[in-house]
Order: sequence, then structure tokens, then C-alpha cells
Amino acid sequence: MNSEQLIETLKKYLPSEHFQWRFDRKTDKVRLEHTVLKKGMDISLPEILVKYEREKEAAIEEVVYIIGETFNAMEKEQLEGFSGNNVIYPVIRSTSFPEESSAGHRFLMKEHTAETRIYYALDLETTYRLIDESMLDTIGLSETEIMESALFRVRALPTAMKQDVVSDNIYYFINNNDGYDASRILNNAFLKDMEGKIEGHMTLSVPHQDVLIIGDIRNDTGYDVLAQMTMHFFTTGAVPVTSLSFIYEDGKIEPIFIMAKNRLARREGKKK
Repeated sequence: MNSEQLIETLKKYLPSEHFQWRFDRKTDKVRLEHTVLKKGMDISLPEILVKYEREKEAAIEEVVYIIGETFNAMEKEQLEGFSGNNVIYPVIRSTSFPEESSAGHRFLMKEHTAETRIYYALDLETTYRLIDESMLDTIGLSETEIMESALFRVRALPTAMKQDVVSDNIYYFINNNDGYDASRILNNAFLKDMEGKIEGHMTLSVPHQDVLIIGDIRNDTGYDVLAQMTMHFFTTGAVPVTSLSFIYEDGKIEPIFIMAKNRLARREGKKK
């Protein structure tokens, strides 16, 4: 399947007379506009095509669901506004993610690492809306209040994990599929608690928004496995963030180049 065939497939799943499709071959994106709502969304096609090769119809159904829920949220916003719905969470995005909405309004953002940035999202139950400056008056909160509220709420998210052991290295996966899995990287109390349990060297990975991987790396093989793992998640996630991982030490997060050898030497003597 190529990009044009994918667009035709999506049109069959979304046969609305209110949708206008504009394909940009240069960027390999399609712009989907709702003529009644006067709003739209950009859909990057290469990521969907990669997922389609692996998951077939399930990949199409996921995209169709996301599109449908997004426009439902836009319709609800237009009818009801944001009053009374101030459930706000932080979301992690790549530093290459747009800093403005398609309407030209600056998103609320905060620097995080050299690879990641924090955005803020108004939770709409089945989806969420990234908060931009044009929404502040309607929400009724200042930027500071929004950031504080989001940080408070992320601490209350569940942190149930699955784990896998490879060559004596342990990998913990948080994957609740609630849209905020990567956001758990902002739960400092949780990270501190995990640091106390880890015997090797603690790594953090947010390859896409729906997973946080915590590594207990005890040998060089652990870093190689982590590199392969994060790249796989990065290429398969609906919202990729970064394929690079981070070292977590004493409350500080620093990027590392995973493919480099002998990473354990940087903290030699601290953990035996």
C-alpha cells in the first residue's frame, strides 16, 4: 500500500460529506478538514504505512478511531467550550514537535531534556486537546496553575509495571494505554522509589507517548538490548518521542547515546 491508496482506504472508513482531503506529496501528509467545524488535522502517512505492514486492518482501525474521537472532541468543544472540564495532564513530546497549533496559537510548553519537551493537555476522556494560549481565558487558569495542576495529577496515575529480564538486565514497562504513559517520567517520587530498587544503573526511555521503559542495566549487553528495544517502540508508536534513552541519577535525567560501549564506566564504583 502506498500513500494515495492509504488515503482512499481512510476515505472509505470515513465517508462523511463534511470532510475535505488535501494530500501534500512533498511532506507525505494529508490535511483533513471538517467543513462544518471549520477545523482540521494533519495526518502523517509514513508512520501509518509502516504500522499497516505489520498489523494490517488493525492499524487502519486505530487511525480511524483516533480521527473520529478527535473530531468528536472538536464538536463538543464548539458546543460546550471547556467550562467545568479542567482535568489537565502533562504530555511528553519531541523537541521537533510543533510549538504552535495549526491556527497559529502558541502551545503551553516547558523544557525537559535536550530530546524532550513538556506540553499540557486538557483531558477529554477518550482523547485530549493540547492547550494553547487561546484557551487560557476559557479554561480559567493561568499558565502556572495549569502546570502545577498537571504535575499534581500525573503523580496520581497508576504505575503498575510489567518486566522482562535479558542477560541479567531488567526492563520495566509502564503501558496503560491511557495517553499518559510517557508522562510518568515526570513523577519524581515514583522515579526516586524505583532508583532505590535498582541494583545496576537506572535508565529511562520514552520512545513514544504510550510507554515508559525503566532499565536496570547491569552490563554492556543491557545497553545494546535497550537500543534495539527503544528503536522498535519508536518506529511503531502512534506518537513517537525519542529513540534515545536517559540515565537517571540522584533526581537528574541526562541523555545517553545507547549504542556506545562501556556505559557502566561513567558510574564506576557507585554500584557494585
